[in-house]
Amino acid sequence: MNPIVEVNRLNKTYGKDTVIRDVSFVIEQNKIYGLLGRNGAGKTTIMHMLTAQLFPTSGDMLVFGEKPYENNRVLSRLCFIKESQKYPDSFRIVDVLAVAASMYPNWNQEYALQLVEDFRLPLKRRMKKLSRGMLSSVGIIVGLASRAPLTIFDEPYLGLDAVARNLFYEKLIEDYAEHPRTFILSTHLIDEVSNLLEHVILIDDGKILIDEDADEIREKAYTAIGAAQHVSKLTAGKTIIHQESIGGMMTTTVLERLNGTQRREAEALGIEIAPVSLQQLIVHLTGNKGNGKVAE
Repeated sequence: MNPIVEVNRLNKTYGKDTVIRDVSFVIEQNKIYGLLGRNGAGKTTIMHMLTAQLFPTSGDMLVFGEKPYENNRVLSRLCFIKESQKYPDSFRIVDVLAVAASMYPNWNQEYALQLVEDFRLPLKRRMKKLSRGMLSSVGIIVGLASRAPLTIFDEPYLGLDAVARNLFYEKLIEDYAEHPRTFILSTHLIDEVSNLLEHVILIDDGKILIDEDADEIREKAYTAIGAAQHVSKLTAGKTIIHQESIGGMMTTTVLERLNGTQRREAEALGIEIAPVSLQQLIVHLTGNKGNGKVAE
């Protein structure tokens, strides 16, 4: 399968500050990606370079096989929904949809209007009169109804309640199944989207820590819970990314796949083995100094 994005040794600096450090990755067509990391990790900078809003300092980047800068063949196939999207004061929701229809070749107006109903939006209300959640809903509608081959959502649900966020997830996965394309989701609500993601790229301090299929990541670590002496014995020599002790009990998270022999040893020692969620893994890998080196 031909990649739709190819990034090779990408760097971005501002004066003496390097915000993207020798980053390389590939985005394949018809998959849902999570571009994850802490605030300031470099996610938005990467998205701005992919969408030709920033120039890299060095490195190579191809989108749909071409350089994206001032290239309408590429940009017409992209839809980038930002968390702080601005609109002209005079625009109403219906005006935003009209402009979007003129920008995206695959735009589906009937689907857009159905989404307006689903999110309970007032078509004739001016954008400046909308709540934060309504503004987010408009962005979601544009992103989904564009049916762009590459659609990027950067924290698309600010201000949305849990019901509206769940509606977004449902609509995304439904339309993705009917009209396959590539999505990149950048979000801090990792637990909520973890079941949607097929591949995860984790950025920390401008570098990639993880670039793997989600199924592989779900088996990447485990947590051992039990008597401190027994947990210490089981995890001796392992790559430990988190550890807590309370009294004589210890909880240790290990960056390693657990094999059958280790599982039987844990059972014999009375140790409980618990899975590590994607959000927990990311918190452990990016929450402490030195963990990036461990992950690499």
